[in-house]
Amino acid sequence: MSRKDHWESVYAAKDDAELSWTQSDPRVSLLLIGKVCPPGGRVIDVGGGNSALAGRLTGAGYRVTVMDLSGAALARAAAPMGPRAAAVRWVEADVTAAPPADLGAFDVWHDRAVFHFLIEPADRAAYVALLRRTIPAGGYAIIATFAPDGPAKCSGLDVRRYDATSLHAELGDGFTLCETVFETHLTPWGKAQPFQYSLFRRV
Repeated sequence: MSRKDHWESVYAAKDDAELSWTQSDPRVSLLLIGKVCPPGGRVIDVGGGNSALAGRLTGAGYRVTVMDLSGAALARAAAPMGPRAAAVRWVEADVTAAPPADLGAFDVWHDRAVFHFLIEPADRAAYVALLRRTIPAGGYAIIATFAPDGPAKCSGLDVRRYDATSLHAELGDGFTLCETVFETHLTPWGKAQPFQYSLFRRV
């Protein structure tokens, strides 16, 4: 099964209460975005899935793009927003596989739990190449992954766990680590999942 087929089937088969990553309040993401980018800034949420983040950011006055390889995921994120969803650019694309050439540039790249699914070095290299293409000097990247003591699998797939140092090494030269925040995410059924959020500045 392709990566896209996997995620389309997940979103088709399960509701939010059955998805471990469901998060009613993306407070850490909002905190870090607010620290580095005022309302009116351009934010891309990579792998937005069923996240409430786009709605919260749009309501606060940010210009938001959500990119996810699952059309079903994008539809699920847009539905609660009602007419406000028209203010968001919804991009159905794989972050590792030639997203639109006109994707544009952003002040903040946000990713909660995409990068840790990229097991193959070529996929991580493609991700970082797009990050470098879309975030100019002075912009920021917020990347959240399972922490070193987090789960080794998610949605039946292997993941790579990171601390700030190992994640910084993946991004390479041109990024300065500004801050790391740890969060214990509780799944809808109450299981604890340790995450780390690392904030980088493009230099």
